[in-house]
Amino acid sequence: MKRILLNDGWRVEKGTLLERRGGSISEAKNVTLPYDAMIHEIPSENTKSGAQTGFYPGGEYTYTKMLDIPKEWEGKAVKLFFGGVYRTARVKVNGDFAGSCLHGYGEFYVDIDKFLNYGQKNEISVVANNTGEPNCRWFTGSGIYRNVELLTGEAVHIAEDGVRVTTKEASEEGTLVEIETELQNISRSKHKVKLNTEVTFEGLSVKKDIVYATVYGGETEKLRQTVFIPKAELWSEEHPALYDICVTLAEGEKELDQTVVRTGLRVLSVDAERGLRINGREVKLRGACIHHDNGILGAATFAAAEKKRARELKEAGFNAIRSAHNPVSREMLSACDEYGILVMDELSDVWNDEKNAEDFSILFDRCWEEEAEKMVRKDYNHPSVIIYSTGNELLDIGHESGGRWNRRLCTKFHELDGTRFTTTGCSGLNAVAGAGKITAIAASIMQEKGIDIPSDSGEKSLVENTIGALNMFMTFIEGPEFTCHPMMTEVLEEPGQAADICGYNYSLDRHVLEKEIHPNKPIVATESFPAQIADLWKTAEEYHHILGDFTWTGYDYIGEAGCGIFYYDGNKNFGNHFPDRLSYISDINLIGYRRPISYFREIVFGLRKEPYIAVIRVNRYGQEYNRTNWLFKDNISSWTWPGLEGKETEVDIYSCDEEAELFLNDRSLGKKPCGKAYGFIAAWKVYYEPGKLIAVTYKNGKESGRYELKTAGDQVKLRAEADRSAISADGQDIAFVTCRLTDQMGTPNLYARKKVIVMVEGEGTLQGYGNADPQPFRNYDDTEWETYDGEVMAAVRSTGKKGRITVWFSAEGCEDTSVVIETV
Repeated sequence: MKRILLNDGWRVEKGTLLERRGGSISEAKNVTLPYDAMIHEIPSENTKSGAQTGFYPGGEYTYTKMLDIPKEWEGKAVKLFFGGVYRTARVKVNGDFAGSCLHGYGEFYVDIDKFLNYGQKNEISVVANNTGEPNCRWFTGSGIYRNVELLTGEAVHIAEDGVRVTTKEASEEGTLVEIETELQNISRSKHKVKLNTEVTFEGLSVKKDIVYATVYGGETEKLRQTVFIPKAELWSEEHPALYDICVTLAEGEKELDQTVVRTGLRVLSVDAERGLRINGREVKLRGACIHHDNGILGAATFAAAEKKRARELKEAGFNAIRSAHNPVSREMLSACDEYGILVMDELSDVWNDEKNAEDFSILFDRCWEEEAEKMVRKDYNHPSVIIYSTGNELLDIGHESGGRWNRRLCTKFHELDGTRFTTTGCSGLNAVAGAGKITAIAASIMQEKGIDIPSDSGEKSLVENTIGALNMFMTFIEGPEFTCHPMMTEVLEEPGQAADICGYNYSLDRHVLEKEIHPNKPIVATESFPAQIADLWKTAEEYHHILGDFTWTGYDYIGEAGCGIFYYDGNKNFGNHFPDRLSYISDINLIGYRRPISYFREIVFGLRKEPYIAVIRVNRYGQEYNRTNWLFKDNISSWTWPGLEGKETEVDIYSCDEEAELFLNDRSLGKKPCGKAYGFIAAWKVYYEPGKLIAVTYKNGKESGRYELKTAGDQVKLRAEADRSAISADGQDIAFVTCRLTDQMGTPNLYARKKVIVMVEGEGTLQGYGNADPQPFRNYDDTEWETYDGEVMAAVRSTGKKGRITVWFSAEGCEDTSVVIETV
């Protein structure tokens, strides 16, 4: 079916049906989709979801659009496609109910031809109800946050997502490819049609084929064509070659329909002896968990924003992402196809046991099969997708029926797609909690460690006393005593083995044990603590059955606010502290700045040979803060700390080489061992003095690399840079413009803070503006933000007209600066 983007000309208003009847409804706004209504709300300390959504409230929103439908479309197939509406969606056409979707992360189609008035204007309305709070973890967005498309087709047409491309075989001689095309005939007559298929690579035709068929009235036919492509370019993480498959449907000389699928050709295999193999070569997953939001844009899904995240993750050394914990967008999948990023796509954060009172568990049993079908339909032609995850940290797997449920889910995925693998993000803690065995394991471990557990004295039972000792138990809850406990193994046995690949969250010590228990089962770290990367990667390199790691997380996100913040005020992580907004557990911050752990991880992966310097924030060094396993270090790569001269701090050199030496203003502070044997870190206590800090590393006694930090000069200057000099004049493309604080020589100043005002002129609009501060008071609609670690960023959207955009930044005491972006 032919697709037309339908993002322009919508109006949105907030309020429920009862509120409308009572007259208390907000004024309607004219918007261009995607439009996440939640990110435009005002965060409130009284929001029901609290820190889970970054204190953003939910609500009900009605989106409406008037649509001209030509008279000649009568008798044709007409559908609407929604990439995502949060949360429950009801679609009406001219006031008549046409369809709905219960899953806020599931894309869906609605047949609307029967409701249309042809040759007239038609009203499309979508009610997005996100009033049930709290629901999904974490920031969800509200309303139509992904693209809407209008699909049209002749009486006989190619079904939506009706072309499936499968690589059957790949060798040095060439690649065998099967192309399956689903045809639909909505008329009452039979039609004799032909299907022309052409395979092209970089604009050149490499294969053609024709097949004929008679499609009877009211029926669906699937046609299969097999083509052999000699010496085909195979898709991989290192060489993401993409082919275009153009399928044209014709009846006689009349073209009825055409679909073009961009895909990659590759074959997958996995086993415990050889690991994950793509095109016969073993690949270790250097993975990052990511959430679905795009930072200052909220949940709004723009192709440019998804490409930005994908590009920055790949540049940071990641070769895989996990869509924590709901299906990822088509736009992100296309970006991963292009950049060579492998994808684990995850179905849901819950099954039937709730984590929040209003979460998807109340609907899961009635629509999980449909959602699995939609996810596979979306993913099938994307070579980046290699694993389907059935869910994350599910309480259900602790029940006796947990294995049954996971087998059912994994079987469904295999029925829908026999070319990929399944896993489940198993949390041992949640599993034994669901099984009611935490207390028993705690008692067992404490007894083994010689920790006294008071017997039942009549005042408290053994169970109550054991629970009372859980504070002590929590100090080793993620250690081998807990993750490898026999009762843990018993609980995880059946549901864990249901999938092709065992997925474990925060269970490093269990990885080797699994090889002993299940020698034929591969495993993957579906989530891991950031600071464990050196130990985890060492183990992954040693054992083939360990496929790799997905750290929590690769990119910062809104919601789950405060779990990674360094609190120096007595607050505790995983609390509910307003105005916390961001998780702040990430290698890359909200606007794309790589934090020191990102460079550390790149060195551990063996991808970076140069050393790196990270400095504990001098103004924070020595202060007490709440510590969790998700915190790495409150450090930054900067040697500009005015007013803190003479104050002590800690300086780390990250390096893969054997020895590191630190110089301060050309004075050696000594050499220290480094490299793999010492966890890739050498540390010094240093008293701050302005000047130069230089790291020099040595291999076999000879200098192998150096890294330098300079103190920025006193004068602060604004410097602006856009990620692209030209964007599409389609009203959908976005340029990301970063404004940094530097001195006159361009040395970054991460310590200074300036309130920076942004202004956009010409053929562009400000889609979002902000910084990476996890505790901001401003909104991303504001045009004034204070820098955080020396940066702010503006997302500038084209208006739909060709021309020029000028983005200006100004701050008190600084000369204005600007960048120019062409819209083409």
